[in-house]
Amino acid sequence: MIDIHSHILYGVDDGPKTFEESITMLETAAAEGITDIISTSHASHPQFDVSSNDVIEQVQELQNELEIRQVPLTIHIGHEARISETIVERCLTKQTHLLANSNYLLLELPSSTVPPYTINIIRELLIHDITPIIAHPERNKSIAEKPARLERLIREGAVAQVTAGSLAGHFGRSVQQLSLDLVRANLVHTYGSDVHHLTTRPFLFNEGLSFLEKKKELDAIDILLENNARILANKPFIIYEPEEIQKRKWWNIF
Repeated sequence: MIDIHSHILYGVDDGPKTFEESITMLETAAAEGITDIISTSHASHPQFDVSSNDVIEQVQELQNELEIRQVPLTIHIGHEARISETIVERCLTKQTHLLANSNYLLLELPSSTVPPYTINIIRELLIHDITPIIAHPERNKSIAEKPARLERLIREGAVAQVTAGSLAGHFGRSVQQLSLDLVRANLVHTYGSDVHHLTTRPFLFNEGLSFLEKKKELDAIDILLENNARILANKPFIIYEPEEIQKRKWWNIF
């Protein structure tokens, strides 16, 4: 299995503080069946802006230690990039990493809003053959209030990532229900843990999948995991066309 959203580098953002803590998290990931993990430290965030060089250096350092310990896990470079008017330039100049050297960018919106220029940013990224993946839309207050806001972004060509902990109930029942609704509406397309710590923000990777299995969303599990693999292969996602979304009448879910 592949985890496409994680904060595993130490001492750079709100993830682990020490090298050993990072290694313990990575060993835990491997024990839970994760074979590949994309490191997505914050970039252009109001509090954190981890440099591209720091990402490369730490990923290599941690990967070397995993090989010494014979941990069967491969780490890939990436960023979780907060949306800004300079994000396209930062991607083109490699100040911000795309996911695993693919054409996919993990794009974070502010927690409470969808900025007015978001659609323009999506369009500009797509012009440069960069597909934005909206990180954890189920935890965005504006999207929770009106999920059609996410649908508009998807129609513009973005895709979206649902978080394991959201489906597992870690952020409360309302976020859990919205996550399930977005899955059923075909408005999320890929799956990540957004792990920060093993205590307060753990992986919950299998727990989120188990929740979907309990809700009989077996096809959704297959698609989410397949799209994760397609990021590493830099291939197009499996995505339902808008008319198929309409057939499921997703607007009646909310």
